[in-house]
Amino acid sequence: MLPRVTYSNIRADFSSVHTEVDRHLDGFERRVLGQDWGCQIGGQGVVAAEVQTLLCPIDGRIVLGHFAQADQALLERAVSAARGAVPAWSSTSWQQRLVIIRRFADEVERDKFDIAIACMYEVGKSRMEALGEVEEAIDLIRYYSQQMESNNGYERALERAFPNEETSDILRPLGVFGIIAPFNFPIALSISMVSCALIAGNTVVYKPGNVSGLTGALIVRALERAGLPAGTVNLLLGDGTLGAAMVDHPGFDGFAFTGSNRVGMDMLRKVASGRYNRPVLAEMGGKNPTYVTASANLDVAAEGVMRSAFGLQGQKCSAGSKVYVNAGVAQAFIDRLLALTKNVVVGDPRRREVFMGPLVSDASLDRYLQACTDAARDGQLLHGGQRLHGGIFDQGRYVTPAIVSGLSADHRLNRDELFLPFLSVLTFDFLEDAVADGNSVDYGLTAGCYAQDEQEILHFTEHAEAGALYVNRVSGATTGAWPGMQTFCGWKGSGTTCKGGLGTYYLPQFMREQSRTIWRNL
Repeated sequence: MLPRVTYSNIRADFSSVHTEVDRHLDGFERRVLGQDWGCQIGGQGVVAAEVQTLLCPIDGRIVLGHFAQADQALLERAVSAARGAVPAWSSTSWQQRLVIIRRFADEVERDKFDIAIACMYEVGKSRMEALGEVEEAIDLIRYYSQQMESNNGYERALERAFPNEETSDILRPLGVFGIIAPFNFPIALSISMVSCALIAGNTVVYKPGNVSGLTGALIVRALERAGLPAGTVNLLLGDGTLGAAMVDHPGFDGFAFTGSNRVGMDMLRKVASGRYNRPVLAEMGGKNPTYVTASANLDVAAEGVMRSAFGLQGQKCSAGSKVYVNAGVAQAFIDRLLALTKNVVVGDPRRREVFMGPLVSDASLDRYLQACTDAARDGQLLHGGQRLHGGIFDQGRYVTPAIVSGLSADHRLNRDELFLPFLSVLTFDFLEDAVADGNSVDYGLTAGCYAQDEQEILHFTEHAEAGALYVNRVSGATTGAWPGMQTFCGWKGSGTTCKGGLGTYYLPQFMREQSRTIWRNL
C-alpha cells in the first residue's frame, strides 16, 4: 500500500509514490489534455458560444484544453437547475446525503493520481504538493461527513416550559449556494466548499478558478459517479466576470468564496445591499509573519520559513511573506536560509526533484519583477530577482525565489499581500515589538514562531492576531493546515465570519437555525 502524502510528512520515503506518479504521467497528456470541456447544468454537458483555450503554465506549448465560457444565459440556466433541485435534495435525509458524499470521497480517491496530475499541469504545483492536496480533499469530505453524523444532523432537544411542550433546535439548508473557488488550491478548496454545501442540504452553482476548469470538471465528474442527483451541482466555467455576475444574481441564498481581500469585500458589500443579507463565507488571503527568537533552533526555523515562503511559488494565502528575526541571531539565521534557498530546485514540476514550478500568469510575473526592483532600490536583495531562461524556462514563467532585507516596516512590500515567492527579513530586539508590527497589517490568517523559551511561545500564542498559529514546525512556518488537526480561520481582513474551514465550526455556517415548539395533547 502506498504511503499517503500530507503537508507534514516531508521526510517520508515517497519513492514508491513517485513511481506511481510516473506511471500515471505516461499517457496523461494523450488521455486528458487538449479536450473540449463544457459547463455542466442539470446533469447535462452544455456548450457555450465562447470558448477559451488554456495553455499549460509549465510549458506553453501544451494545450490544457478548450473550456466553455459561461455567459448570463448559462448562469440563469444553472441557477434555475439548482433551484429546481432544492426540494428533493434538501428533503433527502442527512443520512442518505452522507451515503452519496462518502461515495464522492471514494471516487476522488480512486482518481487521485489523475486529479493531482491535472492540478500539476494547470497550476504548476509540485508532485508532492498536488498529491497532498488531493489527500487533503479526501479527508475534508470524510471529516465534514463525520461532523454531520456526530452532531446528529445538527438537531437537538431544548428545555421545555411545560410537560406537554416539545421543543427542539435544528440547522436547515439555505437553498442555492454559489461556490467561487481559487486557482491555487483548485481541488481541496473547491471540494471543501462544495461538500459542505451539499452535506448541509444545499444545491450548488460552482465556478472553479479562471485557470482551473480541468480539475473543476474532474471534481464534478466524481460527484456524478457518486450518484449525486442531476442539478444538485452545476458547473460553470469562466473568468472573474462570471464570478461578479454570480454575486449580482438574486437567485443565490449564500456564497462561499476563496480569493483576494478586494474581491471578497466587494462581494460582502454587494450581497449585504440586497433586500436582506445572505451568508458570505469568505477566506481572503494573508500577510503571514514568522518570528524567530534567540532561543530558536535556527536550522528548523530556516527550513520551515523556506518551505512556507516558496512552496507553490508563494502563491498561497498562507505563504510566509515576512520573517522577524532577533537581531542577535539574524545573520546566523539568514546564512542558513540562504543556503537552503540556493538549493531549491526550480523547474518542470513533472520532475520528482522539483520544489518550485512556474508562476501562474503574466500578471504574477510582472508583480514579481516589480517587487524585486522595488526591494533592490529600497533595501537589499539577498537572493533571487531574476526570470530564468533556457530550455523549459523559455516555455513558462520561471523565477528564482527572492529574499530581501532592509525594507522599512511600513514599506508596501511588508504590508500588502504579494502572492509571490518573495520573503522579507526584518530584525527585532524585543519580541513584543515584532508581534505588534506583525499584527498591524489588515490581514490575520496565519503566523509562525520558532522559540524554545516558553514565555516567548506564550506571548506569541496569546498576542498574534491570526486564526492559525504554528510553533516550531519544520514542515512549514505558516502553512500546512489539515482537516481535523488545524482549523483555518481568517481574522480581520482575511475572513468574514470569524469561523474557518477544516474544523468543527465550518459546516454549520452552510445552514440556518430554526427552533420548533410543538404542544401535544391539547
